[in-house]
Amino acid sequence: MTLALEVEYLTGIAYASAGLGSDAPDWPPQPDRIFSALVAAWAARGQSQNEASALEWLERLPPPLLLASDFSPRTSHVSFVPPNDPSSTKGKHAAEVFPGMRRRQPRSFPAACPEDPVVHLFWPDTDVDDATFSALDALAVDTAYVGHSASLTRCKFRRSDACTPPKACRNAVRAVYPGRFAELQAAFKAGRRPNPGAVIAPVPRSPIEAPGTIFSTDWLLLEHVDGEMPDLRAAAMVAKAIRDKLVSAYEEIGLRGQVPETVSGLTSEGTPLRAPHLAIVPLSFTGFPHSDGRVLGFGLVPPRGNWILKDANFLSAFRHLAPLDSEVGRRILRIDGAERGGPGFTIGLAPTSDPSLSSLNPTLYITLNGHPTRTFATVTPIVLDRHLKEHGAEREAEIAKQIGDACRNIGLPEPETIEISGGGRLAAFPDKHSAIEGAPPAEPSGKSPRWLRWRLPPSLSGRALTHAVVRFAEPVQGPVILGAGRYLGLGLCRPIRDPEGVA
Repeated sequence: MTLALEVEYLTGIAYASAGLGSDAPDWPPQPDRIFSALVAAWAARGQSQNEASALEWLERLPPPLLLASDFSPRTSHVSFVPPNDPSSTKGKHAAEVFPGMRRRQPRSFPAACPEDPVVHLFWPDTDVDDATFSALDALAVDTAYVGHSASLTRCKFRRSDACTPPKACRNAVRAVYPGRFAELQAAFKAGRRPNPGAVIAPVPRSPIEAPGTIFSTDWLLLEHVDGEMPDLRAAAMVAKAIRDKLVSAYEEIGLRGQVPETVSGLTSEGTPLRAPHLAIVPLSFTGFPHSDGRVLGFGLVPPRGNWILKDANFLSAFRHLAPLDSEVGRRILRIDGAERGGPGFTIGLAPTSDPSLSSLNPTLYITLNGHPTRTFATVTPIVLDRHLKEHGAEREAEIAKQIGDACRNIGLPEPETIEISGGGRLAAFPDKHSAIEGAPPAEPSGKSPRWLRWRLPPSLSGRALTHAVVRFAEPVQGPVILGAGRYLGLGLCRPIRDPEGVA
């Protein structure tokens, strides 16, 4: 059975903004916006317990498919409106309370003019009992608007055994989740705007026919928005602080002892997890002309085939850590490096599915111009799994062997060669300098200050670091993250053009 909701915009215009401060209209209406409208109808109808149960049932469903036409943005002029009345005693007696002296703030009202004013939401393979369906449909009938009160609507739930969602349906961008109904009520009682719904990661493209690694190509991106970001050499410490923050969030929301091993990287006994788990990698301004190595954000990279980033408990923990900042209209994750005795930094990271900077695009680390490639170069140096024992040529061979083992550890074949970075010849000899423009060297020169050394967590301290260019016999696809520090973003590689011109 398919459950469907039909929403018709009676004036042919949908007033809604894509976000606080945005001039772009939000089209098609996302499930979180429509669910909020149903909750508003529930409150206006008397807050029936049967209808509340129906809304709690609806919020547990998977995100629906959307069928909506294209639209044209309506020209929106800027209006200047007075702010809210002051709440303080001083403000109430200020001169600005007089109509002629009140301040005016600019405000625009983004709107979409759809080609077809009717939108459909489909929940395929969903069985709904008569009582729940009747309650939902009663709420829909009394939903007079969706979003802005000027967006007048007619809403109707339908169900059918024969209905199949059309192929033209698109996936939702934001969705509701278990607990959203209670969250909306709490926000209303507190007199604040509700947070947007959960951002849904984009559907991955068709898989590329090439060997891959244990790491997924679907990342959660965290864009740096405020605070002074530490140097790339300290990225592993920031990554560790992010992981610690995620782990602590489970306890803060009442899930003590339920932190997934995939997130913590530890077994139930507290020992390091050998199975693949969540990697946290720095996304830096590297590999482009005039790159300077600045860290622009981080990527949360789950193991391939693991859905931890969509897990309900993970999303609840993440939403707890990253509340909505009303000033910027985005969720902000605050990381304080000094909380657990780490380096002193305080930064703000905003989750995004549509990065504004090219350097935050995960495809830079997966394929070369959309195609698998044979050659990868390190952006951050590889932390060798074992301490080196040899010297001279034997030491170089020992390093090359460890890099080969690191490739096999993440599911890749044995490298054909390991190339000296920038040297122009092929050899089993990694160099301290990276082949990626803007990436810092693995080891500073002898007279360099100590702060130019890479900062490593205690579990990796004392290990040798090396940059490398790794070439395989056949094209492979990333992400390629090698060595003992791979889960903290060390050994992160980017695909590069083959020196012989073979992509």
